[in-house]
Amino acid sequence: MAAAMDWLPWSLLLSLMWETGAFYVPGVAPINFHQNDPVEIKAVKLTSSRTQLPYEYYSLPFCHPKQITYKAENLGEVLRGDRIVNTPFQVLMNSEKKCEVLCGESKPMTLSVEQSRLVAERITEDYYVHLIADNLPVATRLELYSNREGDDRKKEKDVQFEHGYRLGFMDGSKIYLHNHLSFILYYHREDLEEDQEHTYRVVRFEVIPQSIRLEDLKTGEKNSCTLPEGTNSSPQEIDPNKENQLYFTYSVHWEESDIKWASRWDTYLTMSDVQIHWFSIINSVVVVFFLSGILSMIIIRTLRKDIANYNKEDDIEDTMEESGWKLVHGDVFRPPQYPMILSSLLGSGIQLFCMILIVIFVAMLGMLSPSSRGALMTTACFLFMFMGVFGGFSAGRLYRTLKGHRWKKGAFCTATLYPGVVFGICFVLNCFIWGKHSSGAVPFPTMVALLCMWFGISLPLVYLGYYFGFRKQPYDNPVRTNQIPRQIPEQRWYMNRFVGILMAGILPFGAMFIELFFIFSAIWENQFYYLFGFLFLVFIILVVSCSQISIVMVYFQLCAEDYRWWWRNFLVSGGSAFYVLVYAIFYFVNKLDIVEFIPSLLYFGYTALMVLSFWLLTGTIGFYAAYMFVRKIYAAVKID
Repeated sequence: MAAAMDWLPWSLLLSLMWETGAFYVPGVAPINFHQNDPVEIKAVKLTSSRTQLPYEYYSLPFCHPKQITYKAENLGEVLRGDRIVNTPFQVLMNSEKKCEVLCGESKPMTLSVEQSRLVAERITEDYYVHLIADNLPVATRLELYSNREGDDRKKEKDVQFEHGYRLGFMDGSKIYLHNHLSFILYYHREDLEEDQEHTYRVVRFEVIPQSIRLEDLKTGEKNSCTLPEGTNSSPQEIDPNKENQLYFTYSVHWEESDIKWASRWDTYLTMSDVQIHWFSIINSVVVVFFLSGILSMIIIRTLRKDIANYNKEDDIEDTMEESGWKLVHGDVFRPPQYPMILSSLLGSGIQLFCMILIVIFVAMLGMLSPSSRGALMTTACFLFMFMGVFGGFSAGRLYRTLKGHRWKKGAFCTATLYPGVVFGICFVLNCFIWGKHSSGAVPFPTMVALLCMWFGISLPLVYLGYYFGFRKQPYDNPVRTNQIPRQIPEQRWYMNRFVGILMAGILPFGAMFIELFFIFSAIWENQFYYLFGFLFLVFIILVVSCSQISIVMVYFQLCAEDYRWWWRNFLVSGGSAFYVLVYAIFYFVNKLDIVEFIPSLLYFGYTALMVLSFWLLTGTIGFYAAYMFVRKIYAAVKID
């Protein structure tokens, strides 16, 4: 039921089309297996929320196949640190295996002191191993018992899943390795005609990791083995100070399931409580209605009264003696300082806005499902490059409106300012990741490819858009600007810029902070996030709330006769980014168990990029909403 309520109607429609064979999203078509067909088990990576450093599967001394073959990966997979590789597990469709020695040797495998120390270190760092079968990630079943209705009632069993399986565990000072994997694969039998052979589809992939001591495991002929009965066995300890001998073994069990192939991801995508997302939506709607009420009061009552008073021709002298936003009509459209930088930042904000809107909308339609690994990040990167034409156009037109003349320098600034900061921070962080030999480090050829995309696609498109935007007629301001600037009266304490950021940021952040928790969990704790229907609604609510609060703040500023609203409104409208930063620090302290320097540096480095991008996005939304509002109100009054 939860899957039916996760606001993915288009995904359900696509699922039905998948089932009927009428439509396939590239890369996620179902694979039909016959009896005893090989089902390949591949390894993705090793991850830990404590270190935030992914590693390749064979960075640890696991059993190797005869030939190691890495899958060709897309840009998103490389940036995520995925290194998909084949494994020596031999799994056949609907064929059981009780116990088999993995390395195919009659004698146990010996780990050197260095290898033992590395394995022990990874276990203490709480690493998980991620495998896939038929592109379906492995999950470990966790059965939790809860007493929800009092002590006298029977305890209920709550089944949960976690992604991957733990490499090992600790008991006091002793370290144990999970060296036996019990695979449980679920298949769905396809209904065919009587004279046709049955076909099967893999619909779930579970694992039960076990630690079995070498002395308790009996080996036989043809790599077979016998597991100890009951709880008589002891776990396989790893001593980091000496060589360790052990067996890597596995077993395979198949079960038939009623789950259809189109719904096989529901186990992974419905791990979060959907009711919490509904609460988030209701909370966000309440915030928007609250802001709409404030705006209605201002526009319908105060603003209408202001315009009526200002337009009374027989009361001009009295009006001029009063304070109000009309008094700064000759300075409100005066170009600000550093118009090139302002227009460049706003152009990058438009670029981000277009990219995020398209990505979330396409993902809501089910086109960027987790089964297409790396598709979301790849699409985001390419869309940001191609959206440069819209960012350049908006930046060029605004730069000309602000009386700018050096359009070539402005276009270069737009194309390089924000992407340059992002690339610089990522390059510095990547050097630290390289030093740790992590698979999360972006390879040098991929970095060169990203630079080629930046200077070969994004830069020319920004120049093209900037050229046409600069040639287009500038925005028509309804009043003329005086030659001599008006003196700004002394402002009250609550008109301080930082106070404005705190006031303007709290309501948009309140509309999205619940969804932010799930996004952080997906990024930093290797969870899946796929409730893009909720995310799209939250994004629309965020746009509306940022626009509304920006209009309120610029109205109060103009009423205080402070016409320097360009930069201030851009900064204040992005005030919710400050609360995102505060929440990120709270999440780091309370949710993550990171104590080392480099993982902390990675967390705050990437968080800084997220906060910067969010500030550009919300600041741009608020700026253009306030700009339209200011033009509208000054066009409604009579100016002599």
